[in-house]
Amino acid sequence: MLSVVQAVPAEVVSAVPATGTASAAWLLVAIPLLSAGILLLLGRRADGWGHWLGVAAPVASFVLIAAIALQMMGLPAGERVMTTQLYPWITTTGLTVEFGTRIDPLSVAFVLMVTFVSSLIHVYSVAYMEHDPDRRRFFAYMNLFVAAMLLLVLADSYALLFVGWEGVGLASYLLIGFWNHNPVYAAAAKKAFVMNRVGDAGLLLAMGAMVAQVGSVTFGEVLGADLSPGWATAIGLLLLLGATGKSAQFPLQAWLGDAMAGPTPVSALIHAATMVTAGVYLVVRSGPIFDLSPDAQLAVAVIGAITLVFGAVVGSAKDDMKKVLAASTMSQIGYMMLAAGLGPIGYAFAIFHLITHGFFKAGMFLGAGSVMHGMNDQVDIRRFGALSGYMKVTWLTFMMGWLAILGIPPFSGFWSKDKIIESAFVGEGWQPWVFGTVALLGAGLTAFYMSRLFFAVFHGDKRWTAPPDGPAQHPHESPALMTVPMVILAVGSVALGGLMALGGGFATWLEPVTGHVEHHEPVLPVWFIMASTIVVVLIGAAIAWRMYLARPMPMTAQHASALTRAARNDLYQDQVNEAVFMRPGQALTQGLYVADEYVLDGTVEGSAFGLASIGRVTARLQNGQVRSYAGYVVGGTVVAVLAMLASRM
Repeated sequence: MLSVVQAVPAEVVSAVPATGTASAAWLLVAIPLLSAGILLLLGRRADGWGHWLGVAAPVASFVLIAAIALQMMGLPAGERVMTTQLYPWITTTGLTVEFGTRIDPLSVAFVLMVTFVSSLIHVYSVAYMEHDPDRRRFFAYMNLFVAAMLLLVLADSYALLFVGWEGVGLASYLLIGFWNHNPVYAAAAKKAFVMNRVGDAGLLLAMGAMVAQVGSVTFGEVLGADLSPGWATAIGLLLLLGATGKSAQFPLQAWLGDAMAGPTPVSALIHAATMVTAGVYLVVRSGPIFDLSPDAQLAVAVIGAITLVFGAVVGSAKDDMKKVLAASTMSQIGYMMLAAGLGPIGYAFAIFHLITHGFFKAGMFLGAGSVMHGMNDQVDIRRFGALSGYMKVTWLTFMMGWLAILGIPPFSGFWSKDKIIESAFVGEGWQPWVFGTVALLGAGLTAFYMSRLFFAVFHGDKRWTAPPDGPAQHPHESPALMTVPMVILAVGSVALGGLMALGGGFATWLEPVTGHVEHHEPVLPVWFIMASTIVVVLIGAAIAWRMYLARPMPMTAQHASALTRAARNDLYQDQVNEAVFMRPGQALTQGLYVADEYVLDGTVEGSAFGLASIGRVTARLQNGQVRSYAGYVVGGTVVAVLAMLASRM
């Protein structure tokens, strides 16, 4: 938190037992979980209709959460935090954890977005996966993911949140590696799984610290505890480690680009709209802990600032359409982390941008899938061009997402991302100037690489060269089951941000969780920040137009600068991880093997061999023959006499 900002910290509103529709919140998780179980247990017998059951599950959960949201809107703000305790889950000496749900404005907003967007992506997947023989299994995994994600968000404790946290990790592994007959895809799934476990260790250690200091892992008790600054910092940094793994933030971001190996609906659901935002949710949910530690909050803001630039630079050089969007996701979540690191003044804006981003980024991922559907699974943007005349719905819906992520008024990104940039300029000292400048620079880079992608795919000259040994390209529009979800998400990209910002409604809605924050003036006039942001965005888009539309799209990577080569290689993140962690780990393992094989085992085996040899020699001496023993006596006597004579000389 910026220590000079006298914002009212997030207060923990006392929870009340859930009543009415809210008491059935556990069904939000149970419905998709039951659907996944049915599809997996029935196997091939459900192939003909399983996908429709898969679609019905998130739709039913959305209808239920919409009813809960309507009930909550009719309650006073102080009564909008409700819990349901289902049964005792963990009962040990000194620690009791109930299996319960927590319904509050933060969880309701998140669940509304997850269920609505996932419902659209499930509908889209019916057509996208139509010819896949394992479509039923795909929908089972998607339902499993939705159930785990909803459990993560609705949990009433860090322990239950961790179950959902690990559940989305498992489902992500299964979906990234869905086509695991391809070794590259299987390796990508394993990479995501392993890197997420690094972050998960931080969350486990944080829970251990909570038990040691508070004696509980329940939100109501932990978030209301008076932790010392030292323990608050330790717990906050451990929670941040967990968040960086799940949300692909520096330094645990290397898995996200490879995760594009999964089917495109997976990328849209998991790696754009839901799972990768779980880290942001964790930080905002843990706001009272971070409010006690300015150092931990500063670390969150620094990680967010680094990642938003890192992702933007990588996205500016990638030629794989899905990897550009993956880098963009990394960068946009960096914005959310930066906002969360600003403390109470940024919590609401972090979640605001999380929700608007879920709509326009999911829409663009589905648009990318539509382009792949019409171009024989081609992903190289250098081999597209002029598709606006052949895929008009895809072009228009993708355009809405493009304008939204650029932050052009009045599209959704203008209302959410610009609020983060404005908040980054609040405070005194070096922090507002550094964070504000980085956020402003990120807006220009975003405009550049997203405009590069949009122009290269939909405009300019036709570059429809077939891939090696591949069929000729005949671009065509996707079926209605794919385009209708894209249209709905495009409408959200246009209007959702303005509706949520109307009268400060969304920030007010979150106050029972994030607390009330007084208005603070940034170090620069608001109108100047807004105008500067729009100018920087237009400059970035103009540079992209000049480089990739006004002249022919470069088809090779020849004569690229050192920065461009580094960006195409993900800024050497894999090489750094291999040099710093993998190879030293392998060397340590090899050293331990050598020590065990040759030192420990050698010592034990050598001692045994020596003793056995001594035993064999001794056995030969003790042969039971009298003349041998007499010889030993004579020999011993001679040695003794010689020794005595030598001592007298």
